[in-house]
Amino acid sequence: MSDIKNIIKGCLAGSRRDQELLYRRHASKLYAICLQYSGNDEEARDILQEGFIKIFENLIHYKHEGSFEGWMRRIIVNTALEHYRSKHNLYRVDDIELIPEPDAEPDNEDYSGLEAVDLLDIIRELPPKYRMVFNLFAIEGYSHREIGRMVNISEGTSKSNLSRARVILQRRVGSIAGITRKVANG
Repeated sequence: MSDIKNIIKGCLAGSRRDQELLYRRHASKLYAICLQYSGNDEEARDILQEGFIKIFENLIHYKHEGSFEGWMRRIIVNTALEHYRSKHNLYRVDDIELIPEPDAEPDNEDYSGLEAVDLLDIIRELPPKYRMVFNLFAIEGYSHREIGRMVNISEGTSKSNLSRARVILQRRVGSIAGITRKVANG
């Protein structure tokens, strides 16, 4: 029996040692996912805690098919969605907040000075509705129809929110890249 199967079996038997082992092995990776969907560290920790409770409660339903890490990731993303829905009044209407659409394709800026952590921070700065749609579409790979169902918005609103998120990200990345170049040339 593989190591993870033994840990899962121990968790199902109520072994605190195996529960802690499962948590320690996967918490940092799952916390990174929580950070993508949350507005701050405290909210991410709450999502992680709620997510792990659900993971432990639902281990009995894991069928050892596919990736266990992928199974846990889905639970964490769904927990983040539930957290989002509980904090934000969601109505199935189109947004009226106007952010200009991009006029042209993004220019060929040099973004080599940006680190992955910088990009994650920029994504976290997006307004919650844009961050949620961006993460679900660009990172998780859901369609706009699926996102609409998950977040209780229309497919068109999902597309619009993604477009607006991209505009904000392009502007923010461009301004940071410009500052990085100025400091480097300085």
